[in-house]
Amino acid sequence: MSSRYVCRRLGAMAVVLLGVSLLTYGMIFVTPGDPARTILTQQMGGQTPTPAAVEQFRAANGLDDPFVVQYARWMGGVVQGDLGQSYYSDQSVSAMIVQRLPNTIELAVASMLVAVAIAVPAGIVSAVNPESRADYAAQFGSLVGVSMPNFWLGFLLIIVCSLWLGIFPVAGAGGVEYLVLPALTLGSGMAAVITRLVRTAMLDALDAAYIQTAQSKGLRERIVVYKHALRNALVPVVTIIGLQLSYVLNGAVVVEVVFQRPGLGTLLVDAIFARDYPIVQGVTLLIGVIFVVTNFAVDLTYRRLDPRIDLKGDTA
Repeated sequence: MSSRYVCRRLGAMAVVLLGVSLLTYGMIFVTPGDPARTILTQQMGGQTPTPAAVEQFRAANGLDDPFVVQYARWMGGVVQGDLGQSYYSDQSVSAMIVQRLPNTIELAVASMLVAVAIAVPAGIVSAVNPESRADYAAQFGSLVGVSMPNFWLGFLLIIVCSLWLGIFPVAGAGGVEYLVLPALTLGSGMAAVITRLVRTAMLDALDAAYIQTAQSKGLRERIVVYKHALRNALVPVVTIIGLQLSYVLNGAVVVEVVFQRPGLGTLLVDAIFARDYPIVQGVTLLIGVIFVVTNFAVDLTYRRLDPRIDLKGDTA
């Protein structure tokens, strides 16, 4: 892998992240409503703040400055690791994100493990036994998983596993028992997508000439399937897993609200309703960073899985 390719990708990542930051700040800047008036009204218990108090709040938080000035000031802080202060708690946004981030990472990793643990075996069995009962069951399960909304499945699991059976807690965060239902809720949708892709990739790999050669040599079916076919089928699977790991952060917003997990999802939703814009900007930028970095890591993984892939753009 050439250093030129890595430098080029890092430059592209910087441009993308700059665009994400500009869009994030710009969309919030043009959002209808006055955050100063909204925040002061809530702080005063529903009473209408005076115009003087609103103007004082706006001046204290730099909301009277032009967009370019506000954006440049915010980006200057971002470069130094300062995402600003919360309008309500006056806490550092960076500190609040660091406090909530472990719970979201825990949910994302657990959901991905659930998805892979379900999808890879199901996809392999489905591809090795096409048009069998196992194949039809895997395809039906994939269809149901793709079609089922996360929030609906989350409420269903709460009703059955928490309220009826009393096996798992309804909401909150803590031990493993608090993670099972959210991980199943978020991981089931990803498992459905990955299962279909594993099945398709394995069917293509099993029809390849090198697989027929390996079978003609008398190799065991297990070796042919797992050592030869699966490795070559993993390239598109790794792609979708990497993308799903990024999109899981979007799903975590819904799942964390359903199960009231104190993660980035609940932090973002609460900030949106409260018009606490520094938190919204900080969390959105972080999600953009994770998405871009994950895609870069997926590209680097290609070469490890298939040496024929040339990341430099030249002939391998």
